[in-house]
Amino acid sequence: MAFTVSVGEADFAALRKENAYYVDKTELMYELVHDTNNKVTLFTRPRRFGKTLMMSMMENFFNIRKDSKAIFAGLNIFQHEFFCKEWMNQYPVLFVSFKDVEAENFEGAYKMLKTKLADVCKDIAFVFNDVSVDKDDEQIFLSLKAKTADEDDIKNSLKTIMRMLNAVYGKPVILLIDEYDVPLAKASEKDTAENKYYSKMLDVIKGIMSTALKDNEFLQFAVITGCLRIAKESIFTGTNNFASYSVLDDDFSEYFGFSREEVDAILEAADRDDKAEIIKEWYDGYIFGNSYVYCPWDVINYLSALKKRKNARPKNYWKNTSHNGILLTFVKRTDFKVKGKFEMLMNSGTIVQTITDELTYDTLHSSEDNLWSVLLMTGYITKADADEEGETVSLKIPNREIASIFEDTVVKLFKETIDTNKQRNMMEAFWNQDTEEAGRIVSELLWKTISYNDYHEDYYHAFLAGAFVGIGYEVESNKERRSKDVPSHIFGRPDILLKDEDNRRAIIIEAKKSGKESDMDKDCDEAIDQIITEKYAEGIYGYEQILCYGVSFFQKQAKVKLLLKK
Repeated sequence: MAFTVSVGEADFAALRKENAYYVDKTELMYELVHDTNNKVTLFTRPRRFGKTLMMSMMENFFNIRKDSKAIFAGLNIFQHEFFCKEWMNQYPVLFVSFKDVEAENFEGAYKMLKTKLADVCKDIAFVFNDVSVDKDDEQIFLSLKAKTADEDDIKNSLKTIMRMLNAVYGKPVILLIDEYDVPLAKASEKDTAENKYYSKMLDVIKGIMSTALKDNEFLQFAVITGCLRIAKESIFTGTNNFASYSVLDDDFSEYFGFSREEVDAILEAADRDDKAEIIKEWYDGYIFGNSYVYCPWDVINYLSALKKRKNARPKNYWKNTSHNGILLTFVKRTDFKVKGKFEMLMNSGTIVQTITDELTYDTLHSSEDNLWSVLLMTGYITKADADEEGETVSLKIPNREIASIFEDTVVKLFKETIDTNKQRNMMEAFWNQDTEEAGRIVSELLWKTISYNDYHEDYYHAFLAGAFVGIGYEVESNKERRSKDVPSHIFGRPDILLKDEDNRRAIIIEAKKSGKESDMDKDCDEAIDQIITEKYAEGIYGYEQILCYGVSFFQKQAKVKLLLKK
């Protein structure tokens, strides 16, 4: 394959110099500067939707210290000749990322923040020697660079550096802040009564933001990115000409993520057009404003795999980029009755919720609406309809990749919260051949867990196997037994085989999904006939007792029948 993809490259200049495939999003800069009057612009999007690459693109385009004509040649922004002449490499740029400002406690995170600011100072160390720079600012700059600055100077750090850049170049500064909310997100996770981590970090970040953004004569404009919009009253108080664009807004919605047309173009360049539908199934489905988009991180990762192996299978690339703590927090809340809503989502349905894109990290968990809002803003769910407006919207799981995260985390947690005594009672009922009690308990457990895959037969097999494994039994499923060296024409393979080696006894279960409640009895008989016809028990040696059951399921009801020995 002639084309090149670069996985994880967030440096725009490096990406272009490597001649890696680039989906052109440069038009964003023209629209932002030419079509708005924003002094401060906040873009919030989920992880891995191109925010950092977009910021790097802007830094390379505007930075007066660079000559960027070569790396932007041929891109859409060059169509605006006058704009490029007026803005390309014409302004001092201050670019800072808060991505790694996190730790177990405030002291550790504050140290990381100092390190970030020191790195920024080292990158522009030339300003220290300029005669135009104020001598007092020089001393503050040195302390920032040496990580010895006091808290007041830390809070004023960006404004101080911008004042110095303004003195050197005689022009106001373009400020780019990437992942501005990471320090607060991490602080909220570790905040305790003993360790007031969040309030301390909020005070520092608010100080940095307010001095840099509010009434700052050295600011040309600022662009900020993050996952959540923190309420203006918490961070951006008094900031003039402030505009925020979240996943709910139409403006700029097409610049984060790949459109269907853009993905088709990549596949054509890669000579992998035959993978269009599987990429759509796994990585499409997000609706930002009125734009339908794919997750770019997933598309690029999968294209990289396809470059090496033409028939590479898609997999979940996104789950390792962000922890699933918000999902776990949500389903653990006993005061929220959300099981039915999660079940609806996981069976490809939609739910209707009141959503807000203005939150604070210390109140994320204060209401069910807030938690649904966070899941939307962080990419776990998406709008179901691009035309919907207002605070009340329909929500869905976007694609197969995210559905697998729900299955791995949400279903697992609901299973873990089930009373294990019920599972033990179920097991005793099976060993005691009490089919009525076994069916009753299985039905009760079904009501308390999440059903997904629209009650497919495989779901019931997995549910039963999980119920047994959850109390310490080793279970073989028909899928597992297919890998054993037993010729299929000799012995069949039951859905579930459970062995109690200590007591030399075993249970065979064949499960059926019933189309209606009245078919459950008949389907149990059919399952038992299959056990007999396929000779399931004859393939199991050395056990003194083998109990064979047919189990039928209709939605969240179960019926159990025992194969009686003649």
